[in-house]
Amino acid sequence: MSLVTVYKTFSPADAQLIRSMLEAADVPATVAHELSALSLDGYALAAGGIAVQVPEDRVDFARELITTSAPPSAE
Repeated sequence: MSLVTVYKTFSPADAQLIRSMLEAADVPATVAHELSALSLDGYALAAGGIAVQVPEDRVDFARELITTSAPPSAE
């Protein structure tokens, strides 16, 4: 099954937070380009960011979950 990018960021922590949120909702998710972004300066920008990917049959639910979830509190 193909993976589809549902979220992009330049922050590895942000990508892992979204992946964790999706997996908590029983949506299998992976983070792509994270290791390269951490290893090579500027790679995340050149690659278009760090991507969170889910199986294509879960894309709609994952995007809905991402957009309806409240951002973390800045307290």
